[in-house]
Amino acid sequence: MNKPLRRVAIFCGLLMVALMVRSNWIQFAQADDLQNDKHNRRVAIERYAQPRGNIIVDGKAITGSKEVEGTDFKYKRTYRNGKTWAPVTGYASQAFGATQLEGIYDGILTGDDDRLFFNRTIDMLTGKDQKGGNVVTTLDAKVQKAGFEAMGDKKGAAVAINPETGAVLGLVSTPSYDPSSFAGSSSKDAEKWNALLKDEDEPLLNRALRQTYPPGSTFKVVTAAAALESGLYESIDEKTDSPDPYELPGTRTDMVNDGNHPCEDASLRVAMQWSCNTVFAKISHEVTNEKMIEYSERFGFNQEHFVPVRTAESVYPEDIDSQNAQAGIGQASNRATPLQMAMVAAAVANDGKLMEPYMMDQLVAPSLNVVEEHKPREMGEAVSGENAQKLQQMMETVVEKGTGTPAQIDGVTVGGKTGTAQHGENNEKNPYAWFISYAKTSDGSTPIAVAVVVESADVLRDDIAGSKLAAPVARAMMEAALDGKR
Repeated sequence: MNKPLRRVAIFCGLLMVALMVRSNWIQFAQADDLQNDKHNRRVAIERYAQPRGNIIVDGKAITGSKEVEGTDFKYKRTYRNGKTWAPVTGYASQAFGATQLEGIYDGILTGDDDRLFFNRTIDMLTGKDQKGGNVVTTLDAKVQKAGFEAMGDKKGAAVAINPETGAVLGLVSTPSYDPSSFAGSSSKDAEKWNALLKDEDEPLLNRALRQTYPPGSTFKVVTAAAALESGLYESIDEKTDSPDPYELPGTRTDMVNDGNHPCEDASLRVAMQWSCNTVFAKISHEVTNEKMIEYSERFGFNQEHFVPVRTAESVYPEDIDSQNAQAGIGQASNRATPLQMAMVAAAVANDGKLMEPYMMDQLVAPSLNVVEEHKPREMGEAVSGENAQKLQQMMETVVEKGTGTPAQIDGVTVGGKTGTAQHGENNEKNPYAWFISYAKTSDGSTPIAVAVVVESADVLRDDIAGSKLAAPVARAMMEAALDGKR
């Protein structure tokens, strides 16, 4: 062979080797990435080639699937009472993907999860179409409905938890949206989607899990826990050395209290009853910023939570003395999700034990075999049992004869804490209205703890208060959970 032909042969041989390497690289090394690429339309076609499994509440499906024509997607998702349940389910759209439970458990719902291999094999051998499994939730339909209806046209969120297990009973975020309205891939679906994206009220935002707010005076429960746990005070009825007004440390600025209440030298119980800013700001300063961070983290601050949806991180910040004093009353850079504040109320109600919040109870195969089951898990002791009971006494005084009387329920012991959180530069924006609470049954059990935040409502600024706007929502959810259990 002459030299030019030999060079051509070698070059062609190298091309063949390169082609084989490239082919094998695509088939084996890149196969999973290409298969799951969001731009691979065949993935979406396969996802909607058969009805999805369902998301279950109280034994009933709150989702469904229906056959569609004129598209290569055979089925699209449907929702029962979509606006009520959107904060829980998220959405599964042929055009816009899937979120929350729909997205996290997509493999189970489509039947593609590796744990459903046996079911897929049986279906293939018997000639049946592939089926998806179901996601069984911890949600209580009555609690969810009560919270959604009580929120009405208010913008905000509400979370209800079983303090003894951590199971999420209600998860409300308003304004909401109907996931059915853009579940397909038509131009009409695109119009609905784009309208939601442009909506200034952000209905797609899950305010219960993904939005943080200054928690206002509801955080005083944590500050009171810090006062007791640090040994600053032992009795909730001893007087505190608290001036009124209180000069913020390192400044010449006086902090004052709202209303004409007995806050000077008030005991912890009285200070909680009337939400005395001066008492709790001084406590936060005396406990120190470092210790306030530590006690806040016992309740779940400064960490993400997965329920299984990932939550925004609630933050108790590192700060200077004057800012730490304000953070101790839920202001300054103190930020919390409604879920986090429900966890605070739940830990107090559960004698100090903080349970991991969760809303997936079981994953069930099409054969009804349980694929995965969540077991309640204790995250830690937020506060000692003795001090938790002292906090309960304080919160129950708030509802019995303090700022939280609108949360009273006949024949039930309710503990709570109101909050009105200022925000905006120089507090020029309308405040947020908060309420956290729990309810005890006659047998001493505590089946529900709730946190509610109202971001905005069609009322005058002077009428914005946790007791007026948020407490009735919490009461409605607690009454729904207590139905038949009193």
